[in-house]
Formats: sequence, C-alpha cells, structure tokens
Amino acid sequence: MSNVRSEKLAVVALVRKKLESADAAIITEYRGMTVAALSELRHNLREFGAEYHIYKNTLARFAAREAGASGLEDILVGPTAITFVHGDVAAAAKALKDYAKTNPLLVIRGGVVGSLALSAKDVIVLADLPSRQVMLANFAGLLQAPLVKTAGLLQALPRNMAYGLKALIDQKEAA
Repeated sequence: MSNVRSEKLAVVALVRKKLESADAAIITEYRGMTVAALSELRHNLREFGAEYHIYKNTLARFAAREAGASGLEDILVGPTAITFVHGDVAAAAKALKDYAKTNPLLVIRGGVVGSLALSAKDVIVLADLPSRQVMLANFAGLLQAPLVKTAGLLQALPRNMAYGLKALIDQKEAA
C-alpha cells in the first residue's frame, strides 16, 4: 500500500517539476483518439519544444496546486493530457490547433502561461499569433524605418545643394 502511495507522490513531484520548468502548459481532451494519433501528435509537438503527457487528473491537480498553477485544476476533468511547452508557446499552441482541425477528437480545454490561466479561446488566440521569428522581423523593421528615413534626409541635403550648384554653374556658363 505504501509503495502505491510513494509512486503517486513521485508522479505528483514529476508533474509539479514539469509545470514549474515549462514556459506554458496547455490542457487538451483526447477522448476517442487512437494510440497512433496520439503518437503522431507527440511527434509534431516535439518539433516545437513541447511534450505531450497523460496523467491521472487527481495527481495532476495536486501537482498544479503545488506548482501554483491553480487555473489548471478546474479543467483537469475527463480524459485530459498536458502539453508542457519549453520555448515558443504560440508555435506549440498553433501545432495543437492545426492538429485539432484535422482530428476533431482533440479538444483544447485551456492552459497556463507562467501563473496566468488561459481559457480555450485564449489558447486559440495565442495560436493565431505570428511566429516568434516573424514578430522579431516586424520589430526590426519598425526599428529600421526611422533610421532609413533619417539617412535619406541627411543624404538629400548635400545632394540638393549639389544640384543647386550645378544649376547655378550651368546658368552662369549659358549667360
């Protein structure tokens, strides 16, 4: 009996540790999915630095409470799995959303980013964000635009002065 209890405590500790080290955790319902479909989903998520695991809900709720992710306790009901995201949270959410389009048995229930609880709609909004690389490129473009305009203005002053001098010289030569 104590052996079973120690195994459960070990699972709670493992899930708590994963929740604390992850950038985000997204909860999904997998009712009716085949083992092959779950394996494919796990493989897809690994590309984005995410792990997809199934734990008993009561143990996961204890771990969530201990990790301070209280927003997860309410959605850990029924056949649920936890996606632990390390890295780009939006990319992992997008991978889950895209997979749910092709496999309607996967239902996004919600999640947590840091200590902020997310509803299913919040996770979908997060999935619709552009990737990190696109956002960084847009930000770099925003930073570069004023510099390019300033450089153009600084180049225009001597160029316009040179055109003016050339026109003045041409006018003097013509007269």
